[in-house]
Amino acid sequence: MARQPDDKAAAKFSSDDSALIRELALLLDETSLTEIEIERAGLRLRVARNISVAATMPMPVAAAHAVPVAAAAAPAAAASDLSKHPGAVSSPMVGTAYWAPEPGAKPFIEVGSKVSVGQTLLIIEAMKTMNQIPSPRAGTVTQILVEDGQPVEYGEPLVIIE
Repeated sequence: MARQPDDKAAAKFSSDDSALIRELALLLDETSLTEIEIERAGLRLRVARNISVAATMPMPVAAAHAVPVAAAAAPAAAASDLSKHPGAVSSPMVGTAYWAPEPGAKPFIEVGSKVSVGQTLLIIEAMKTMNQIPSPRAGTVTQILVEDGQPVEYGEPLVIIE
């Protein structure tokens, strides 16, 4: 956890900041992200987690948090198994996945939808840009692996098309 070096910002550190740091750390665990950076009222805050390629089990922060961390690891392992599925469509970027072009609109696809090559499956917002994710193959959508509005990582499986 690092702050941008700024004497004024350091002087403003409060219990609200501590609560924000804890909230961001929990968000890292829940979403399997490795880093979150926000800027609010001139104060920049970055929360990151070091992940070693060789390490396969997350290190428990404290005994009270060991059970939730282990529970969060199970969905991540299941998602990695799905990334090897021959019909998996993976995220080409880091961002936020959306099922529809705008809030309240009909989703691009649903489970059971027939899709053709190049058809938009969903969009990923990255750096305020909406990027359409096209279908690489024709087939039927058998699974949608991300929730609407969910943050996604590069290479994360998004949809299964068979």
